[in-house]
Amino acid sequence: MKGKNSRSAPDYYATQAKKEGYPARSVYKLKEIQQKFSVIRKGNTVLDLGAAPGSWSKYALELVRSGGKVTGIDLKPWQISGGDSRISCLTGDIFDEKLMDSIMEHGRPDVIMSDAAPATTGNRTIDSARSMALAEQVLTLCTRYLSHHGRMIVKVFQGPDVKMFTAHAGKLFESVKVFKPKACRTDSFEVYLLGIGKKAGSYDKS
Repeated sequence: MKGKNSRSAPDYYATQAKKEGYPARSVYKLKEIQQKFSVIRKGNTVLDLGAAPGSWSKYALELVRSGGKVTGIDLKPWQISGGDSRISCLTGDIFDEKLMDSIMEHGRPDVIMSDAAPATTGNRTIDSARSMALAEQVLTLCTRYLSHHGRMIVKVFQGPDVKMFTAHAGKLFESVKVFKPKACRTDSFEVYLLGIGKKAGSYDKS
């Protein structure tokens, strides 16, 4: 029998997400980030990496209003109901360069965000390394595609490489913040790194 603190039991945030019509509790992490740092703004173009089941994309769509758009991509098929033409729900791999290039043909995003997590093993060292590989790819995509003055949100599992990753991000952005929302589960070792203000001339020249 599972205890009452098991992740299988809905907590406050999971219950609230269901009430407010979001697919998952993770939306409240983004809401906290947004309230503190105002990363997503009216009229922005947002790229959501690892978007399924769609809570972050749905909230971002509310923030960008009528003049913005959101593109989400995930390995799993996913869809936000409602038929809103401002959102594209894509299935694919963020390591697929041809796919990412095709997405960017429609313009550079103002925000690249990722709540993606690797398949976990229970081994913190392995899980942290896999999480960092995803985060490094997000940073690479920011280098190549993110607009001047753009912003990044990326989830990482705390580990020995986070300090080095933060330093790498600091070369691309005017400021880098590390933030752990209250909505993170108490047993989670995830944190979010925010890159604010992509520096001029920091595009990948390849």
